[in-house]
This record gives sequence, C-alpha cells and structure tokens, in this order.
Amino acid sequence: MQKTILAGVLVLSGHAAMAADTQALVTFVNEALTPVLTSPAAQAAVVRSNAVHAAMPESDLVSLDLAWRAEVGRALTPTITPILESDLAATLRTLTEEHAGVITEIILMDNRGMNVAVSHLTSDFWQGDEDKYLMTYPAGPSGLHISDVDFDESTQTYQLQASFTVADASTGTPIGAVTVGLNAEAF
Repeated sequence: MQKTILAGVLVLSGHAAMAADTQALVTFVNEALTPVLTSPAAQAAVVRSNAVHAAMPESDLVSLDLAWRAEVGRALTPTITPILESDLAATLRTLTEEHAGVITEIILMDNRGMNVAVSHLTSDFWQGDEDKYLMTYPAGPSGLHISDVDFDESTQTYQLQASFTVADASTGTPIGAVTVGLNAEAF
C-alpha cells in the first residue's frame, strides 16, 4: 500500500526529486525500510517514546532540543547517547552501511517529532518544527515529504530526504515518522 501512495505523491509533487528514477526510489525505500520499521523493536521504541513525550508541553520539547544541541561535540551526552547508541540505532546504522552510497542517514521520530533512534548524530533532537515531520505524521498514514535535491558538501553528493508516516504494523494507525537521507545520484 505504501508503495502506491509514495509513487502517486512523487508523480504529482513536481519536486526536484522528479529527476530521480521515482519507481526505483519507491521500490528501494519500501524494500529497505519496511522490515525495520514494522519490526517489534522499532514499533515498541516509537510507542515508548510517544508515551514519554505525550504530556510534555512544547516548551519542554524545545528544552530537550536545546540540551541535545548543547551536547553535540561534547564528551558527556546524556540526551544524545540513549538515542544514538540504542540497539535500534545500531540497526539503522547497519542498514545505512548495507546500502552505503545510497542511504546517508535515517531518523526515526515519534508522534511529536522527537528522535526515537538515529543512524548518525543529528544536529537537533526535535524534528517537529520541520517539514520532514510536519508533512508526514500530521497528514496521517499517507503522509509524505520529499525534499529538494541539495548538494551536500561533506559527502560531495546530491542528496534528498524522503520522509513518511510510520504506522502501527497491526492497525495501520500512525505512530510516528521517518526520514531517510538518500544519494539522489543513485536513482
């Protein structure tokens, strides 16, 4: 089902991602990510994070984000470590390594846009104020956002981000969102 939704939105979007072979992009994202995102470990991690952040006012989410940002590049990282060094984060890192040159990063978010697990260190903890979240989870099970293709100086590649809603594997109810950084030249 997600394959059809993803393809339809890409065809209608008019984004720079159109330059990529959209069918290959759709097939790749679905084949690479679906087994991980529907795994009991990923589903449970998102549900746990949803419970932790459910009653927090936005000001508390922003405070957590500020703490994360302050820890980047430091030796002590009590906010970052649980997200970056969890078993699920290791699984995401392995997935990026298995698809080296194609997947550059994976960010799994809860229903408030907070990082649940990341393949690589992100500059911030709260994605809830960015299109990767705003255009996905709040849009429901078919939520999708494809970023423009941008040149990334650090990797010397053209990249895009494909973000979509993550649904409960048994009910189809939205529980979070995911962003996958992709090398646009691979498609």
